[in-house]
Amino acid sequence: MCPASEKLTGLVAATFTPLTSQGELNLAVIGPYVDYLVEKQNVRSVFVNGTTGEGFSLTLQERKDLAAEWCKQGKGKLNQVIIHVGCLNVKDSQELARHAVLAGANAIAVIAPFFFKPRKAEVLQMFLKEVASAAPQLPLYYYHLPSMTGVTLNAQEVMDGIEKNIPSFRGVKFSALDLRDMGECVTYCRPHSWSVLYGVDEQLLGALVLGADGAVGSLYNYLGQFMNDMLSEFKNGKLPSAQTHQFQVQDFITFANSLGFDLPMNKQLMSLCSGLALGPPRLPLQPHSSPNVQAVFKKLQEIIGPCPKQNSAVINCPS
Repeated sequence: MCPASEKLTGLVAATFTPLTSQGELNLAVIGPYVDYLVEKQNVRSVFVNGTTGEGFSLTLQERKDLAAEWCKQGKGKLNQVIIHVGCLNVKDSQELARHAVLAGANAIAVIAPFFFKPRKAEVLQMFLKEVASAAPQLPLYYYHLPSMTGVTLNAQEVMDGIEKNIPSFRGVKFSALDLRDMGECVTYCRPHSWSVLYGVDEQLLGALVLGADGAVGSLYNYLGQFMNDMLSEFKNGKLPSAQTHQFQVQDFITFANSLGFDLPMNKQLMSLCSGLALGPPRLPLQPHSSPNVQAVFKKLQEIIGPCPKQNSAVINCPS
């Protein structure tokens, strides 16, 4: 059985997967990556092998290797290493869940399968239950991402009665725009002390007002300290200052979107901000041209200030 655990709050970085220029895992980067998050961004929890980490473009063995390395390098430094174990089939998800236990993960997360899609909330809950059964000692979070999965069930419906079927359930990573549904998740989670973690970085402040306990997102890799300041201002009742922070992030995202902002560009920005050689994305994704990335990077530095001097190995931009 899953023991009682401290409620997950604050910022969680959805990690990128370091690859070599040949597209193979570059596990040597993860140690410095952990140090960068902790020392430069004040972010001490990570979400591994999710969308930002290109989890569905990796083999099961690669996902295991990444999970193990993040747990190893994060020991004594990170508060939470959450491993996403969702796959298109139950068996693979269970295999990754069992491995997460062996690797020393603090929790697992599961997205809805999205080729053969569950059409009813109770069916998705059954899928989550089967995965949870492979790692009953780990907290489990439902990863709600309808824009990518096409599974448009309300997250609150998926959670209805879930405590009776999945004792290890501890909350939801809510990566959708429907704040009504998110608010209903907050209402359902509070009596159980579960966590609602919001996943749309550019409107986090709105989610905080509705009771979100924290957030999981890719921007917290390099905007972690900036957004931690916003969380502090909100907590201390300084709403105008918190709004200013959120508006700056929204302005940045709007500009970046005009130049095709997506996961590959996001990964390139992280390389530029951190000085870590994260490498290219894996096919079918492709990196962006250097002029567009540099323009967005310049806009980003208006928020975070100058970043480390780069070398040619850090970013892979085609001409």
